[in-house]
Amino acid sequence: MAGVEVARIGLGTNRLTSTPANHALVREAVDAGLGMIDTAHVYTGGDSERAVGEALSPKAGELVVATKGGYGGSGSREALRAQIEQSLASLRTETIDLYYLHRIDPETPLADSLGAIAEYREEGRIREIGVSAVSIEEIEAAREVVPIAAVQNHFNVGERGHDDVVDYCEENGIVFVPYYPVKGDAPPALTQIARRHGASPEQIALAWLLHRSPVMLPIPGTLSIEHVRENLGALDIELTDDEYDALS
Repeated sequence: MAGVEVARIGLGTNRLTSTPANHALVREAVDAGLGMIDTAHVYTGGDSERAVGEALSPKAGELVVATKGGYGGSGSREALRAQIEQSLASLRTETIDLYYLHRIDPETPLADSLGAIAEYREEGRIREIGVSAVSIEEIEAAREVVPIAAVQNHFNVGERGHDDVVDYCEENGIVFVPYYPVKGDAPPALTQIARRHGASPEQIALAWLLHRSPVMLPIPGTLSIEHVRENLGALDIELTDDEYDALS
């Protein structure tokens, strides 16, 4: 993604604020081997982006930092340009690795929203473009405007509403980034399988996602370095086909 090979576990930062403790958390998470940090213009009123920028400037080349704009009906060209400029400043970078249209704005043509982002891509200030909370039809409409590198939808072992989107992304070489990857109801077999592997249920939920598709890159959110390391441990868990089927 964004021209680099990264670990298939990221960090969601929708609760991250800019404090010395959180700056240390972000740096330790990167040192632990995290592949992606996911933030957004609206997270914690912009503080999340500032925290990431303050923690990581200058950013390591093997890490992808993704952010988003256009949430809550702010998908006009003018609004997105302002948000992208703010994100560039907050992240303390000249180029954003991955920039998502956070939500499709029903009041703005999709071509206009993505066109504004594409202008920054053409200038080299955004490397890759993604879309969030979308259907297959919306992804296809987006791909008629710009190349789409990543899709971010709500998906986990207990929330399977976007199975078709995962399959579409895999068929088309698009990275699928599930948000809330360990939150919500889980199948009864999860606890038993976790016990069998000497793992936490959250690790097994992440391992299930990684088994589900090779284009999967979960971004569990946490403010604990211990949880970050635990999440990364899911990369070493190999579910059997029977275990995967029991959870599916």
